[in-house]
Amino acid sequence: MKALCWHGKNDIRCDSVDDPRIEHERDVVIRVTACAICGSDLHLYDGFMPTMESGDVLGHETMGEVVEVGSAVTNLKIGDRVVVPFNISCGDCYFCRKQLFSLCDRSNPNAHLARQAMGHSPAGLFGYSHMLGGFAGGQAEYMRVPFADVGPIKVPDGLPDEQVLFLSDIFPTGYMAAENAGIEPGDTVAVWGCGPVGQFTIQSCWMMGAGRVIAIDNVPERLAMAETHGRAEIINFDEADVYDRLMEMTDGMGPDRCIDAVGTEAHTTASLDSMLDAAKAAVYLGTDRPHVLRQIIMCCRKGGTLSIPGVYIGFLDKIPFGALMNKGLTVRTGQTHTHRYLAPLLQKIEDGEIDPSFVITHTATLAEGPDLYKTFRDKQDGCIKVVMKPGA
Repeated sequence: MKALCWHGKNDIRCDSVDDPRIEHERDVVIRVTACAICGSDLHLYDGFMPTMESGDVLGHETMGEVVEVGSAVTNLKIGDRVVVPFNISCGDCYFCRKQLFSLCDRSNPNAHLARQAMGHSPAGLFGYSHMLGGFAGGQAEYMRVPFADVGPIKVPDGLPDEQVLFLSDIFPTGYMAAENAGIEPGDTVAVWGCGPVGQFTIQSCWMMGAGRVIAIDNVPERLAMAETHGRAEIINFDEADVYDRLMEMTDGMGPDRCIDAVGTEAHTTASLDSMLDAAKAAVYLGTDRPHVLRQIIMCCRKGGTLSIPGVYIGFLDKIPFGALMNKGLTVRTGQTHTHRYLAPLLQKIEDGEIDPSFVITHTATLAEGPDLYKTFRDKQDGCIKVVMKPGA
């Protein structure tokens, strides 16, 4: 089959690889009908994620049709259309029973590698390094899905792929980010980053009763989408000091809730700390550029809440922890417990409360994927979200 494979920094290729097969009785194999490039895939493309190996199949935003079913899987049958969560969960360990699915204790066969880096291992992830399981991803014509009796959700034939695909990751991620912010009715919420996760975070903030949503970015197309589809007030950080502007907009109080939907690769170079981050990353003295994390700590009102769906990889420095502590801020973060949100968010789509396809700007074949990784990373051609159709 054809699949997008990692071969090193800035080197993604559309290769021919072996077809997946059933390896365990709880597996299914799906024929991929739609998959997407995620912002966190760019951390792989840019070479920041350790334990990647040449030839690894990428991708964790995937849906398709079931073509093979393991003997222990009774909830799915051949021909079912399913969306597959990006994280892999057993459904029965201590954490899964608490619905903390991204912390599954059993799905990462390489948990010892993750423990060395993090103290404990999170769940295995599709297409996201050997430290997180070495599972082949879904930017491919076919994909094996472990623990398929727990993960994939069946979707109705009446809903096109483009409306349900993002249940795999970015819609639940944005929703959990807003949920973690602890929004109270009428709150002012500031969202850093207007990429796909940021867009769904903005939508979710309104669902949870926000009174104002302020979106922060510097890419015109992203800010326009946040303003039109998201009904957000916007700040272009190239044109205004974010702290000063937020203080003006909130009468000196600061936003009640601040959400970092950027993560490790903040691109601003307008401040000393961001320039130092970029310099360290360029000479491999650091992996993360936590400018936004520093900024949300400084901007949030006293007693407010920070929600961090943005992915961080390693050790961060120059974090204003004194401000965090003295301002009495609450911090909530983590990989998304995707399984928890699949059914309720599918219902919102079916009810017409949201059409997630609004973020799609580029539709392509797998063969076009390597070039679109660069287009997406460099924010060229108005690219906000890429969906690929492997069968096209």
